[in-house]
Amino acid sequence: MYEITNYTKQKARELGLIVVPSKNPKKKIDVIKNGSKIASIGALGMGDYPTYKKEKGIKYADERRRLYYSRHKKDTGIAGTLAKELLW
Repeated sequence: MYEITNYTKQKARELGLIVVPSKNPKKKIDVIKNGSKIASIGALGMGDYPTYKKEKGIKYADERRRLYYSRHKKDTGIAGTLAKELLW
């Protein structure tokens, strides 16, 4: 099970959202707004910025973030946007 980081919790607060562990076994987080789930984000088993930062350092995490943004620059859906905002 994925442990939601303080980084992600803080980003969610800034956006007026709540994050909880996902009920979807393939996702990390369920995002809630006004009491309703709006998306499940983050593929379980894949890295994210705060995890990389903790495990491999900020330089590595920054490079992974750059690559993630490059791969996902055309994401316009709610889940993709929220993943960028909350996990990267």
